[in-house]
Amino acid sequence: MNAQIKTVLLTILTLSVFVIAIVELSGVSKNALFNKYGIGSSPNGLTDSEAITRDSTAAKMPKTSIEFYETMHDFGKIKDGDKVRHTYKFKNTGANPLLVSKVTVSCGCTTPSFSKEPIAPGAEGEIVVEFNSSGKKGMQEKHAIVHSNAQMDAMSIGFKAEVQ
Repeated sequence: MNAQIKTVLLTILTLSVFVIAIVELSGVSKNALFNKYGIGSSPNGLTDSEAITRDSTAAKMPKTSIEFYETMHDFGKIKDGDKVRHTYKFKNTGANPLLVSKVTVSCGCTTPSFSKEPIAPGAEGEIVVEFNSSGKKGMQEKHAIVHSNAQMDAMSIGFKAEVQ
């Protein structure tokens, strides 16, 4: 390979890396930046400082256990632009209060909400996940990671949908 072709390929590679870095750091996807680096506004409706405080509080609490009645939901076929939501119910099956500190999502099209109060032993709680299918045609599978003071401090819940 001659030197001129090597220079052109190296220039293209360098520019590609530079463009990717600019896009990632520009805030094009606020939720992606929050999930990846823990910056920006949280998709949980928490400020950055609230999320940090909740994580710290959950880490200091005694461990407990959580049991979801369902961890994967199938919305079936939905229309492009539909907003669908599902409630994931769970039970604190441990002996200590359960604090869900945050729920992180894999896409800005997915919005979680959950009770900010600790769940007593034996009591139930829920996490609601809303999916905006606008521009997401085809088979979709999204996940949310539930962070808490449970023995397994990060658990995945998710859904799938065929957007038509």
